[in-house]
Amino acid sequence: MQYHYLIAGLPDIQLDEAKDVPTMETLKADLENALSAEDLDLLHLIYAKFDNQNLLSYIRNKDAELNPLGLFTSEDWKDLTMFGETELPTENRPFPYMYQFYEQYKDDNASFGGISADDYLSGLYYEYAMQNNNKFLHDWFEFNLNINNLLTAIACRKHGFDTQQFVIGDNETAQLLRKSSAHDFGLKSVFDQVDAVMRIAEETNLLTREKQIDELKWNWLEENTFFNYFTIERILSFVLRCELVNRWKPLTQEKGTQVFREMLSELKEGVSFEE
Repeated sequence: MQYHYLIAGLPDIQLDEAKDVPTMETLKADLENALSAEDLDLLHLIYAKFDNQNLLSYIRNKDAELNPLGLFTSEDWKDLTMFGETELPTENRPFPYMYQFYEQYKDDNASFGGISADDYLSGLYYEYAMQNNNKFLHDWFEFNLNINNLLTAIACRKHGFDTQQFVIGDNETAQLLRKSSAHDFGLKSVFDQVDAVMRIAEETNLLTREKQIDELKWNWLEENTFFNYFTIERILSFVLRCELVNRWKPLTQEKGTQVFREMLSELKEGVSFEE
């Protein structure tokens, strides 16, 4: 489906300029009424990351405040914990990987293969997202998975930890990261951005490093939608770029210190070494 008028009305945005960049809440509300049902499913796949956070929050504390960017409510999560997957109403049925995660999480003996519950859920999310038929979105999720796994593997190597415990997913890059002893983990012919990510990993300033990672993602989004003029790929790229900009927007406000701490927390979650 072509979205001529919608895309023609999108503002030209830059990573380092927050002016005129819509919030993720605004985008979600506007696009819900503008996209076809098939394309809306692709948008929901992007926003599912917020549902992952909400699912973890709910099963740990049923009174937890949920992120409004998620698709599902507390009642939906309550249904998930009470009924089987096929018993849930279709209109508020979480993604299959979420049900799979909960079935394992509620088992007192669940070990998640030695990784944290959060990382295990992330792995299921990436695996599910990469099964969708939209090449752009499949490649985007794999690109992010590769970046996160490579940064994790570099940190593991630096601190003497076993990558088997911390690398998630099962694509070719993940398999090489778990077993390769080469300087670049044998990724030269598999992951085009391996050198760029390894250079970024050497940056000691955490904020600078995060900025460089986002710049790498921004460039990828622009390069991979250059010839997509009025398609859903252009819209999805815009949403993802808005997310990158909005991530940095609070740093120009009084909440800068708080956001910095949140970024540190995200980094720790991405490389969560267990004692």
